[in-house]
Amino acid sequence: MIRLDPATASSSAPPTVPAWALASAGTQSDGDAAFRAGAALASLDTLARAQPAWAGAWRQRLALKCAAASMRLAGRAEDEAALRDAWQLCPAGADPGPAGVIFAAWRQLAGQPLVVRAERLEKIVDQLGLHWDGAALTDLCTEIEKLAESQRPAPFAAAAIAARVVALRPDAELLAWWLADLVLAQSFRWPRPLPLLMTQVFGAAFRAEGGGRRRKPGEKNFERAVCVALVQAAAEACRLAGELSRRAEKLLAVAPKLRAKGAGDVIVLLLNEDAVSGSLVTKNLSRFAARRLFERLQQLEAVRELSGRTSFRLFGL
Repeated sequence: MIRLDPATASSSAPPTVPAWALASAGTQSDGDAAFRAGAALASLDTLARAQPAWAGAWRQRLALKCAAASMRLAGRAEDEAALRDAWQLCPAGADPGPAGVIFAAWRQLAGQPLVVRAERLEKIVDQLGLHWDGAALTDLCTEIEKLAESQRPAPFAAAAIAARVVALRPDAELLAWWLADLVLAQSFRWPRPLPLLMTQVFGAAFRAEGGGRRRKPGEKNFERAVCVALVQAAAEACRLAGELSRRAEKLLAVAPKLRAKGAGDVIVLLLNEDAVSGSLVTKNLSRFAARRLFERLQQLEAVRELSGRTSFRLFGL
């Protein structure tokens, strides 16, 4: 029988963004957009600091959504399902392909501390298909440190680093959005960044008045657009948290019924990852035992099959 820490198993309902913050009638002023963003981010701040048992799965699901949005900016066509496959079906140590490598960059953002060094940025720019001089990356790290020390409002700090990157390298917009989320998290001193803004890049927030072309970092009214985008991104992140909270509650409720040796390890993975392979093998679980365990979890409606396939199946909250 699996024994769980009551503190881990119990969780309160995640906060939501106030409805009035989402309501919008026409073009917002700079002040109104900033005020609404503050309200939305206050809800998200509470959630980001709470660290519930399912926080890892939540962050990685957000990373997947940002990676899928990144495909359009990178001129690629992969959706969430294709990105999952690129990551999950790739043998350990093998190249997951261009799309999988971009997904890996967003996974790193969601899973690693708020440490910014030139060495880390060098790896990220490589994953995003860019090449950047080491000295320029060091200067960029200095710029990020200055923003962290400036105590500039979080949305404006995120907008500033995105604009700075695109001013230096117009072809590095993917990196600009990656760093915008990192700087946002630094401003709030969150335990880990939350991948957010990339999902809104092609949305209404960054469309010029009258439905014109997309507004890019550094252009007129870009800071206001970031504020508007963060309201929507925070609301979507909170809604996702609510869904995963309910699914995690069900998973944790059925955990004591599971008799398979190694089931506890699988539950930990499900709570911390976007998806887990149905053919998972651990030191306590064979491939056959894993298949039976996931079938049992499906019968108990504690997990979902995410691939839609009958083989090479993937499971998650």
